[in-house]
Amino acid sequence: MKHLLLIVALAIAALAAPQTVAASASADGHDGKINPKEIIFEHLGDGYGWEVPFCHHERIPLPVIVRAYDGSWRCFSSARVAHGARYDDGGDIFYIARDGDYKGKVVGVKPDGEIYRPWDISITKNVLALFITVLCVILCCMSVARWHKRNGYKAPRGFTGAMELLIEFIYSGVIKPTLKENARRFAPYLLTVFLFIMFMNLLGLMVIFPGGANLTGNIAVTLVLSLLTFFVTNLFATKHYWKEIFWPDVPWWLKFPLPIMPVIEIFGMFTKPAALTVRLFANMMGGHMIVIVLTLLIFIFAEMGAAVLGATTVVSVFFSIFMLMIDVLVSFIQAYVFTMLSTIFISLAQEKGHGEHHDNEHSGDSRPAHAS
Repeated sequence: MKHLLLIVALAIAALAAPQTVAASASADGHDGKINPKEIIFEHLGDGYGWEVPFCHHERIPLPVIVRAYDGSWRCFSSARVAHGARYDDGGDIFYIARDGDYKGKVVGVKPDGEIYRPWDISITKNVLALFITVLCVILCCMSVARWHKRNGYKAPRGFTGAMELLIEFIYSGVIKPTLKENARRFAPYLLTVFLFIMFMNLLGLMVIFPGGANLTGNIAVTLVLSLLTFFVTNLFATKHYWKEIFWPDVPWWLKFPLPIMPVIEIFGMFTKPAALTVRLFANMMGGHMIVIVLTLLIFIFAEMGAAVLGATTVVSVFFSIFMLMIDVLVSFIQAYVFTMLSTIFISLAQEKGHGEHHDNEHSGDSRPAHAS
């Protein structure tokens, strides 16, 4: 057990090392001073290239795809606009803005010198990370399906066995007890959401390609996931659910002439996805930010002497590794919580009224005994 813990600690330290070096490279500005705010948002934000470990100024180029002002599409490598360079395609000039309203985005310069923001559908770091996460989820799920197709109900081992255990844990522990007879109907979506969030979280903890993209720390990503749950919840809701929204079972004076309760119920429909969005975003963003801040402490206290620098380095590295280990656990917890809350919201929308229950029981009693 001790050897296993040592191996895990060394592995996390190895993954954390490039982040420390990257922060060092970022901190080494032209004036010898560091800007913690700029460094933090640079590491947590999106980009047109993927940082190379141990060499922060070098990036893996990604395709830039923009629509120019004349309606034509331009595609070129992000290496052409890296480090403040400008790309001239013979018509427009494109570069990455370093300040202003379009800071960090590709902008174009018309022949007459006017600067404009083109329609940008580039494959950025976050977009590529989404593709990688989707591929990981598909490969992991297909490995379990392929095993059972070849070996029947024989229990798999290794990574395939771990994936099956994880899927069974979520289905039997969360989805089936909550949704009951509707479990098989919504299980594909809920299991996909769980695995997708878990892989995004785990890949975000890695600073070496293909990891390092802070997807769940991007509120746009968590918002889309929450909206998916919102649409699944409301599009497949029962008549009883909508009746309780617009005409709930409360005293009449709470519904007429002022629709107090209907307004509250409608407002509650939109607070649920908002809570899902902020919960996942804040927890994952906070974890990444703490690790980067702990790393930056080394360079902030470097001016106070070698003794302070040495003590700060030991403490910062220790707590950074500790926080990374906590973040591994949080990655599973946040995926679990998002799936559990989504399951609860869907189950609330699947409730049936007394009349529907009576009809179901009556139709069930009229069937032959062997049909049950």
